Amino acid sequence: MSVLVVIPARYASQRYPGKPLVNLTGATGVARTLIRRSWDAARDVAGVDRVVVATDDNRIADACTGFGAEVVMTSESCANGTERCAEANTALGGGYDIVVNLQGDAPLTPPWFIEALVDGLRAAPEAEIATPVLRCDGATLNGFLDDRKAGRVGGTTAVFGTGGRALYFSKEVVPFTGQTYAASDDTPVFHHVGVYAYRPDTLAAYPSWLTGPLETLEGLEQLRFLENGRQVLCVEVDARGRQFWELNNPSDVPKIEAMMAEMGLA
Repeated sequence: MSVLVVIPARYASQRYPGKPLVNLTGATGVARTLIRRSWDAARDVAGVDRVVVATDDNRIADACTGFGAEVVMTSESCANGTERCAEANTALGGGYDIVVNLQGDAPLTPPWFIEALVDGLRAAPEAEIATPVLRCDGATLNGFLDDRKAGRVGGTTAVFGTGGRALYFSKEVVPFTGQTYAASDDTPVFHHVGVYAYRPDTLAAYPSWLTGPLETLEGLEQLRFLENGRQVLCVEVDARGRQFWELNNPSDVPKIEAMMAEMGLA
């Protein structure tokens, strides 16, 4: 199955304007932009036929072409990364069996996460979208709970049923558990990793659907699939000792840089 990876990137983020061009310093002291590190992460994935950056901003486009990335210019009207991926796939003429959305704020995404999504769609022909989930240990869960108490938008959680079929995604910590967990304990809460693999027909239909109440309330683009009755496959992945975090706020920069230093990522 042919695979296209699209990295959607926009400059005018409400929470963090200019985020794709923010520098992150790795373990060797070398600083690279967030979008460059996302591009490097995509290039490490096995079995990918093509990687492109989809943006509506010339500053991002110029930075990307400067380090050798292929860029697809998309419209400013794209409401989220999924819509931008759909527009980019159309602009490229389609023809791919799977389109992956590697969001440009997740430079620590291990390549085997994306490889697992492609394998998941191959093994589950009824699924239209696949997305990875990580079981939270006590330390991660407690961090999510602390974020919510402080009014910060932390990680997204996922709830799924038999066969990994997604039931809901939320910025709240779900499902509720009243237990207390030690840092290394396994918990029943799963961290949703914001990467998606779509079948092209489903991706093409997405921009034509109205934004539903759940997507509006949560601000989570994947809920539009659930609100339109589409089957989303949650694929449990193994971090293999890798730390993972998305860059959502300026305060996440030192956190991600510390993770990179600890893991020895250049």
